[in-house]
Amino acid sequence: MTQAHSLDWLARAHAHAEAQLTGLDVAGRDAFADKMARLLGRVACSTDRIATRGSVLPDFTTSDRYGGVPNLLYDDPRADLAAPAHPHGRGVATRLQLYARAVDAYFARHYAGDEAPDDLIHVTCTGYVSPSGAQKVVAALGWGERTRVTHAYHMGCYAALPAVRIAAGFNANGSQRVDIVHTELCSLHLDPSDHRLEQLVVQSLFADGLIRYSLIDDDAGPGLRPLAACEVVIADSADSMRWVPSEWGMQMTLARDVPEQIAEALRGVVTELYRRGGFGIDAIKHSVFAVHPGGPKIIDRVREVLELTPAQVATSCDVLRDHGNMSSASLPHIWMRLLADPRVPSGTLIPSLAFGPGLTVSGALLEKQ
Repeated sequence: MTQAHSLDWLARAHAHAEAQLTGLDVAGRDAFADKMARLLGRVACSTDRIATRGSVLPDFTTSDRYGGVPNLLYDDPRADLAAPAHPHGRGVATRLQLYARAVDAYFARHYAGDEAPDDLIHVTCTGYVSPSGAQKVVAALGWGERTRVTHAYHMGCYAALPAVRIAAGFNANGSQRVDIVHTELCSLHLDPSDHRLEQLVVQSLFADGLIRYSLIDDDAGPGLRPLAACEVVIADSADSMRWVPSEWGMQMTLARDVPEQIAEALRGVVTELYRRGGFGIDAIKHSVFAVHPGGPKIIDRVREVLELTPAQVATSCDVLRDHGNMSSASLPHIWMRLLADPRVPSGTLIPSLAFGPGLTVSGALLEKQ
């Protein structure tokens, strides 16, 4: 969906929820929608920084486009006010059923006809169903005696970097191929009745993202080689970013000063990354950065603090523009583009940075081969 359409949908969905909760008539609902549209225009991620976002749900577009498929989770914001109401969206049980359906299908589709990996790491912070989609596909394909399944859950947006550390440990202990699969379905966790400004920011930023990649114990062929890792939890920052269960899915809280808190820790993390990789900090000038696109302000602040050129973070901006913030799936999408980009030559250092609850600043230094 285009960002312009999603912002219009959000304004109408918030107004429909308010009407269901407070008894607004049609005129009152329309006036509330206009108010929400103005608020979104002021605080939401704008269409010049995010052009499109994806969702596994048909709810965010007209049902006609899907051949009359009804909304699965959220009320149609154009619905009759007398219709059955779910002003918060349906409950967490329904959300997890939808999560399992989409994730199971993804695993089945992407492992059909494949060979078994030694290890399979499933990464998510947006759905919890046991057995997981990873376990189900291993069982269905008869890989249970060959493939170990590990779950790397609830770390939020920075989880790709701990997942790579886990995979590297498996490689070091004999695994030839470790697959990492991210299944982040952020659009399942919206509450249209929550009109707080921070929630409007979150609802206009996050999107669904899925991706699979492998860590292989082999230096031959193209890829990104991990050289070093560094991670810190910022002191006295636990309340700055939260991702907790609620009756209507996962609820995020996000303090306004998160970009500044990250900025204060960033230079030390990056300096340590280069030191551990055996490079001086001057190598930063020739590096291409993979920055988790937590939002436009995050990328801009990272660029300012590290004195980077726009070209050094361009791919991060491109992924944000094309997909929004896909939580932990975002960084691997940036890696995929950098690996395929002929303008990024072999030997290029790719410092990768991501951020999440804690506040946690996580980094890895990769080298393109």
